[in-house]
Amino acid sequence: MAIVYMDNNATTKVDPAVFEAMLPYFTELYGNASSMHSFGGAVGRDIAAAREKLAELLNAEPGEIVFTSCGTESDSTAIYAAIRSNPDKKHIITSRVEHPAVKNLYEYLAKTGYRVTWVPVDKEGVLDLDFLRHHLTDDTALVSLMWANNESGVIFPIAKIAEMLRGKGIVFHSDAVQAVGKVPVDVKAAGLDMLSLSGHKLYGPKGIGALYVRKGTKFSPFMIGGHQERGRRGGTENAPSIVGLGRASELAQEHLQEMDTRVRALRNRLEDGLLKAIPNSLLNGKKDERLPNTTNISFEYVEGEAILLMLDQFGICASSGSACTSGSLEPSHVMRAMGVPFTAAHGSIRFSLSPYNTEAEVDFVLEKLPPIIERLRQMSPFWKGAGCRLQ
Repeated sequence: MAIVYMDNNATTKVDPAVFEAMLPYFTELYGNASSMHSFGGAVGRDIAAAREKLAELLNAEPGEIVFTSCGTESDSTAIYAAIRSNPDKKHIITSRVEHPAVKNLYEYLAKTGYRVTWVPVDKEGVLDLDFLRHHLTDDTALVSLMWANNESGVIFPIAKIAEMLRGKGIVFHSDAVQAVGKVPVDVKAAGLDMLSLSGHKLYGPKGIGALYVRKGTKFSPFMIGGHQERGRRGGTENAPSIVGLGRASELAQEHLQEMDTRVRALRNRLEDGLLKAIPNSLLNGKKDERLPNTTNISFEYVEGEAILLMLDQFGICASSGSACTSGSLEPSHVMRAMGVPFTAAHGSIRFSLSPYNTEAEVDFVLEKLPPIIERLRQMSPFWKGAGCRLQ
């Protein structure tokens, strides 16, 4: 059975060119980049070249890039660096729709003496900027807001927020794990102090991430050890994955136009087709200002988990906006924050496409999903109790 993979916000395949670039560093160029000999030095130069490639993708300086193990480590590093560099400030701000890598850390910090402000979003997932502005204080150490939401795909106005914070002595960090490689990300134009990303979201390997730290930003390392990464992150460099991330960064730059055109067109074809074919379905997220590959649609009176299981029988891979897949009966915190109706929140499905997807795959989903929803609704007492009938 062929796999129709539309879960690219969860992870992406390693691009064959990335895999090819990585291979020599497992068996041939295996020296330690920190060694004095030329064998290791050659690896060090290749790591430096990868750093330059990633910096170019972000419009950063190579010295502003710190390689990490993943996006979560990058987020934790940024957040702890900000609060440790401002020990007298005990107020931090984030949004109600952050990824758990940020959300769960803020919830932990709230138990250790920090005051956390959670900025709400509206029904389209748009951040309430007036609320954010109103809650900035002299005690605010850090504002951490994602560039784009992993479930809805909604893009936050990072540059506008940075302008709001300018001159206030507040560190501004963005989790851009879902944005890098899908939309242009210019850290200088955005006005950020720190930005997190992950390799496996842009067709690179798992186990590698990076943190942009603007030159001049106070920084306290999270991983303390050797001199690697200019003392900002101890530990022997993961040379194969760093080289892979460098190559993935090159390819991402080349594919941005395709993401904005062909992939966006595929996304729209899928989205418009499903909303037209399936009654009582609704789009979660602002129509514009959204990642070009992402659509999140709720199907009322059915469970997302059941939809995914039936899609899986046809080899179709997607994700549920409901946390029921992790054993919870509650819909995701993102859907709740957006005020998605209870009858729809449990049946929210995220499709996230890539340049590898085709029109034939989109049409296959359009063929298989409507009958699945119809079948599940006919089995649902909630659908019958609502007096609804499929058209």
